[in-house]
Amino acid sequence: MKKLLFLIFVSFSIITYLIFFNQNSLKVEYIPIGNQKTKNIPIASFDAATKPKNIILIIGDGTGFNQITLSRIAAGGADYRLAIDQIPFLGNSLTHSYDNIYTDSAASATAMATGIKTKNKFLAVTPEKEAVPTIPEMISNKGYISGLVATSSITHATPAAFYAHIDSRYKEKEIASQLLESPIQLSLGGGLEFFDIVKAQESNLLITDMNDLDGDEFLKANQVLGLFDEDGINRSSSKPAQLQMTKAALNWLSLKTNLNSCNGFFLMSEGSQIDWASHDNDAATMVVEFKDFDQTIAMAMDFVTANKETLLIVTADHETGGLQILSQKDDMVKVQWGTGSHTSIPVGVYAYGPGAHVFTGLIDNTDIHYMILDAINASDLKPSVCTN
Repeated sequence: MKKLLFLIFVSFSIITYLIFFNQNSLKVEYIPIGNQKTKNIPIASFDAATKPKNIILIIGDGTGFNQITLSRIAAGGADYRLAIDQIPFLGNSLTHSYDNIYTDSAASATAMATGIKTKNKFLAVTPEKEAVPTIPEMISNKGYISGLVATSSITHATPAAFYAHIDSRYKEKEIASQLLESPIQLSLGGGLEFFDIVKAQESNLLITDMNDLDGDEFLKANQVLGLFDEDGINRSSSKPAQLQMTKAALNWLSLKTNLNSCNGFFLMSEGSQIDWASHDNDAATMVVEFKDFDQTIAMAMDFVTANKETLLIVTADHETGGLQILSQKDDMVKVQWGTGSHTSIPVGVYAYGPGAHVFTGLIDNTDIHYMILDAINASDLKPSVCTN
């Protein structure tokens, strides 16, 4: 009887393995090769000694080098150049968390926001659960205003790491409450279901329609909370994309900075759903999400060129999906996914504007935090308040 049970167990294990192996081997897609022509973006030069006034940090959640490569091919073929490809300074970032070579978005975003390594799922707290100040918190008393944009809920891991101090990224109602008490003056994303709306409206202009991003009330408001979906923002013509929200955020932050003689602004904008499509092993949707992300980068590059006082940094929190680009057949490219989870593959760090030259070589994601603070001479800024 024992022998029979053992044979049944072994047979079941082999069948399970074969099913898993065959499913994994079928995670293949064919993506059409695009035929667009490269749109060259004007690039300005900046003196190495020049310090930026403003910081734009754009994060592509789950965006590894192969997500970029596939998006490039899908847009215009192997010789096409995306906006991200035209950013003049490029480095590589390691992404491991405090106690694991694997990171989730919470630990990785915490590294960039606070400069410390922490455990996966933790937000802006040490491995011992002690709160650590974030960039917006550190510069709010030095004449800076801050804003956040995400195509996920604004309470999701990456944006939350810049204002929330908590031991679980999944406590989103508590995270939402912490946002209302934080120095973040502009928040645009999803997450309506997590907020106490009555409390939110006590201190914020609450907007839920993307058309409000172009209104006078938006520009006149001293503090804005834009919530455009119950959770993550479903992509549709009636919902704002990352490009629209980021452009509106830059308009608002620039106006408030100038009106109130602020020292500058900090904006973090996340293309959240590149990661979600990669988790689903859905390359076609990933390319759509990346297009919005890259258009956002192009707009931000134009802003840097015109403004001349802004440093743009583009990176990812981690790679998702283990995407591989295998071969070409006629006008299609064959891709295969290695996993439905995050990987420990290093990600790119791209920079443009005054201070961009230091974002090269191999760095750790915690270094991004200190590079940003050093770029604006945060330690030398005198205490001041930028009031709206």
